Amino acid sequence: MDGDANCKPLSVEDVFTDFKGRRAGLIKALTTDAEEFYQHCDPEKENLCLYGLPNEQWEVKLPVEEVPPELPEPTLGINFVRDQMQEKDWLTLVALRSDFWLTAVAFFFGTRFGFDKADRNHLFDKINELPTLVDVVTGAAKEQVKDKSKTKSKVGKNSKVQAKYEDEGLDEEEENDENLCGTCGEFNGADEFWIFCDVCERWFHGKCVNITPARAEHIKKYKCPTCSNKRARPWNAQ
Repeated sequence: MDGDANCKPLSVEDVFTDFKGRRAGLIKALTTDAEEFYQHCDPEKENLCLYGLPNEQWEVKLPVEEVPPELPEPTLGINFVRDQMQEKDWLTLVALRSDFWLTAVAFFFGTRFGFDKADRNHLFDKINELPTLVDVVTGAAKEQVKDKSKTKSKVGKNSKVQAKYEDEGLDEEEENDENLCGTCGEFNGADEFWIFCDVCERWFHGKCVNITPARAEHIKKYKCPTCSNKRARPWNAQ
């Protein structure tokens, strides 16, 4: 999806799907791929931007040269302050700016395709159901997700490989905050592979934290990306 004036009209669901794809890519950049993202943001390079892509991937590159651009542009120059801040603070700053950008892109499409007040409210409500990128990076999202160890007491909190709620007959009415992934804030069904963080005691989709069932078999104590990054250090430390 892009800002091409010749593309077909989009519905609220289409725009929200685009939003979720871009958001998922940004979450990867700021959590599971944080080290790689850091390497791409060399302060010696020119002004760089972080882009979330609709296919759930991310990209660091120079801003587009077209003026005006087809879509709202992310914050320029995220690389310049990288070495002046602690890792956690820098990632949080980028997350904050990326939250602005995600919302701007979504409502650009809303305006471009003539959403009325009801459509705009519907789009905002759907977006607002998800944790912000800042919530994910800082760990605040975990307060939106209740203790999964209690929900999974039948399985035991140290079980790593499982289909979440496979023995509990979860139905659609139970898709509430108790059943949301600590990274993406979504529920994807009882047959989804989940992994439990032994530090913050939250559940995560394996795909959201790049953990497969086979890999999980060899993990004695799993730490999610947020917990792994809690011991922030200055990037410019000698």
